[in-house]
Amino acid sequence: MTGLPETLLWTLWNRACEAGHADPVLDDPMAEALVRKLDYPFVERLGPPHPLFSQVQGLRSLTFDRAVRQYTDRHPEATVIALGEGLETGFWRVDNGRLRWLSVDLPEAVALRRALLPEHPRLRVLAQSATDLSWLDEIDAPEQGTIVTAQALMMYLRPHEVKEIIAACADRLPGGALILDSMPRWITKLTREGKIRIGELTIPPMHWSMAPDERPRLYSAHPRIADVRALTMERGRGVTGRLIQYQHLIPVFRSISPAVTLLRFA
Repeated sequence: MTGLPETLLWTLWNRACEAGHADPVLDDPMAEALVRKLDYPFVERLGPPHPLFSQVQGLRSLTFDRAVRQYTDRHPEATVIALGEGLETGFWRVDNGRLRWLSVDLPEAVALRRALLPEHPRLRVLAQSATDLSWLDEIDAPEQGTIVTAQALMMYLRPHEVKEIIAACADRLPGGALILDSMPRWITKLTREGKIRIGELTIPPMHWSMAPDERPRLYSAHPRIADVRALTMERGRGVTGRLIQYQHLIPVFRSISPAVTLLRFA
């Protein structure tokens, strides 16, 4: 795997390293098992565990999990659509025994997911790009509620593709929600210049960015967008964990940190 599909191994590596910490912010034994199972040179290719990267990844996944749980608490038989899911194991972390789960990803990622993760009668996988909006036609019982997650995905898309996905969700999923994360403009610029490397991995070009104070612009994607709000990460370990939690309140950190946003549809 190379290019964008290989980044799923980096996020898996960070999640597994965090789960294996003596005081983890995320409980993810499946991620640890996947790292042991995969024939991939994680340390050689991606470098040794990084205390900041692993904790940020763990807290970001935890933030998405929390938002999904809050939605499915109100809509227990809702469908969760995970766009660009890679080897995330969110289904097994948040399953309430009734929800439905639809994972949408590129064919290379789906092939790996099918080979490594267990099947489940309430979990389906689609091998296609998130920009192919036909996945909206695959939702079972949309009247039961739908929440879409786009973790570590939107920044790799073109701005018009991001807007099209948001608008389509708002139009087709009344009463639904969408969770996404975004990167600041200076980071996306560096990726387009090929200047961000993690070990031997060069982060692929990112084309869409959004500063935290630009969130209100998302309302313009569709008139049915009823609410756009920041999701605060849980507090992590030590000083680093506190900074991650409150980064959106500190100007110098707000401009360099990823942001998680929840959109709700009328």
